[in-house]
Amino acid sequence: MNSKNGVSTRRMDFRDPVVENVCDKFLRRSDVGYEKYGRTLDDERKGKHKDLLGYLNDVQEELMDAILYIQAAREEMIDQMQEQRMNNIMRNGNDGEHYDNTPEEN
Repeated sequence: MNSKNGVSTRRMDFRDPVVENVCDKFLRRSDVGYEKYGRTLDDERKGKHKDLLGYLNDVQEELMDAILYIQAAREEMIDQMQEQRMNNIMRNGNDGEHYDNTPEEN
C-alpha cells in the first residue's frame, strides 16, 4: 500500500508479550520515519529514492552504531558492578584493598 492511500489496519493476536512489544516499537519507529521523511520505506523503494548501495550503507552505519551502543552498555555495566562490589565490601567493614575488583575487559 502506498502511504498516500492511508493506513492499513490488521488485528493481531500475540501469545508472547515480548513479540508484541517489538511489533509496537516497529510501528512507532515507522511513524517517526514517516514524520521525519514524509514517506514510507515502501514509497522510498518504489520511488527509487535510494539504490541498493544506499540501503547497504544504511545497514552498515546502523550496525556500527549498534556496536558502539553495546560497548557503552558493557562499560556502564562494569562500572555498576565495580561500584556494587565496593559498596558490599565497605558494608562488611573491609577497606577492600585486598580485593581485585576490576572485571576483565573483553
